[in-house]
This record gives sequence, C-alpha cells and structure tokens, in this order.
Amino acid sequence: MNNQQNRFQTQTPFHQGEKEIQARMGQRESMERMGRKVIRSYMPDQHRAFFSQLPFLVVGSVDQKGWPWVSFVTGNPGFVVSPDPTTLEIDTIMARGDVLHQSVKQGAPLGLLGIEVSTRRRNRLNTHVTATRDGGFTVNVDQSFGNCPQYIQTRDLKYTHDPDRPNHNQDATPFTTLDRAALSTIGAADTFFVSSYVPAQDRPEIEGVDVSHRGGRAGFVKVDGNTLTIPDYAGNNLYMTLGNFQVNPKAGLTFIDFDSGDLLQLTGTVELLLDKSPELEAFLGAERG
Repeated sequence: MNNQQNRFQTQTPFHQGEKEIQARMGQRESMERMGRKVIRSYMPDQHRAFFSQLPFLVVGSVDQKGWPWVSFVTGNPGFVVSPDPTTLEIDTIMARGDVLHQSVKQGAPLGLLGIEVSTRRRNRLNTHVTATRDGGFTVNVDQSFGNCPQYIQTRDLKYTHDPDRPNHNQDATPFTTLDRAALSTIGAADTFFVSSYVPAQDRPEIEGVDVSHRGGRAGFVKVDGNTLTIPDYAGNNLYMTLGNFQVNPKAGLTFIDFDSGDLLQLTGTVELLLDKSPELEAFLGAERG
C-alpha cells in the first residue's frame, strides 16, 4: 500500500473551467466531494502495476503553436516502469513524423491514458516531463485517477511488428480537409481519443493536458464537411475535458483503423453544445455535445 499524502484531500482538484461546467450541470458540490476522494497526486500501487503491463499508452500533448494532439507510444509490456508512486519512465520509439517528437521536452505537460481494451480497464494521468533521452522520457504525476469501463469496446489487439524496433512505414501525411479515407475512418469508428488543455497559470498541478477515451456505436460521430458533432453521454461527470474546453476551446482527436493500424490525427477548435440543440437530436441518450 502507498503511504503518500494526497494533496487533493485538502485542496480542490478542479480548475475554474471544470468548476463552471460542473455548476452548470448542477453537480458542483457532489463532484467536489468525489474529486477529492478519487483524484490523487500520486499513483496507487494497483495503477503502477497496471501501467507496467500495457503494450501502449495514449498521450495528449500540445505543439509549439498551442494546438493539442493525441498520439500513441508503444512497446513490449514493461516499456513503462514506475520507480516510485509519482514517476513513470517510458522507453519507446516515437513514430516518425508524430508531433510528439516536438512536444516531449523538459517541463512540458502531457496527458496519459492507460487502457486495456481486452478487460476494459483504464486509468488516467495528468503529468509533466521531468527528463528526456534517446528512446524515451520520464514524467512526474500531477493528477492520477481511474475511469469506469463504460463505452469501451472490447478487442483483442496484436502487434504486426516488434514495437521495440523502428517501423519505417510511419510517415505522416498532413492535410487540411477531410478526404474520403478520413471520412471512412471516422464513419466506421466506435472509438476515438480526445486531448484538451489549459495553459498552466496559478496551479500547474491541476492545469495542463488531459487525454481521454470516447466510445459509442459505430458511426456515433456525425461529419459535415470539416465539422464533427460528437455526443457526450452520461457518465462523464468530472467534466475534465469539457472544463478544459470551457477555458481553451481546442481539441486533438485521434481515430484508429483497427484493421490497418493507421491513425487519423486531427486538431481544431471546439464549440460546446451544453443545452438542448438541434445538432444533438439525432443522438439517442446524448446529454451534451
């Protein structure tokens, strides 16, 4: 068991944007009570062991122009090590052309999501980089918390190449308009990942980058030109992603083609649909968008 002191038992774990969204949804007081219990300034031993057995991590970052992105880092299980409750050491070869190459630098905020799709377990970390090196980097924990398995689609994943060896088919192709291939990937998706961030000002331990999972039935993301309309279903009551959007309306999205392994990485601006609006009428059970 850990003997770490959780600073969030005595201080709020939420920044102003998160508190504003919680209040608007009528859940401010209940989320404050819950947040102080479930959000930690360290990883419990169960989470440390969980991260160390994963074959990939989802990483949210911010590029040099202030745009958020979602990336993946991979390795054979054990490529992530936790030497103590506030540290993760990640040994990985980052994909060539991925914006993460630019973003991983001393002091940079990163959001991390560990997800085990075969068991639907997931845990999240909001962190900052404390060291970089050839073949990896080290992060220190700012916020640590688990998520429920709701909306995670169960899959059995396998590598088509050794993740500890460079893959020379990882070049990125930039674009500004969604083409037929991109539309097909989004239209077939039952899963994507989203990153958001608030620039650190007063309390960097609760301001920074967050990355999370979103899921639904295939086709749950509506596309109109370059605009995506995304439902937000019951269960997301901490409102960390929406709280970040409240302050800084920018998002990074990544969709996966699970057959080919290709990633579709997007970044852009956000408009919150917090009240009943015509855009949400097509999404059964959606509370927001």
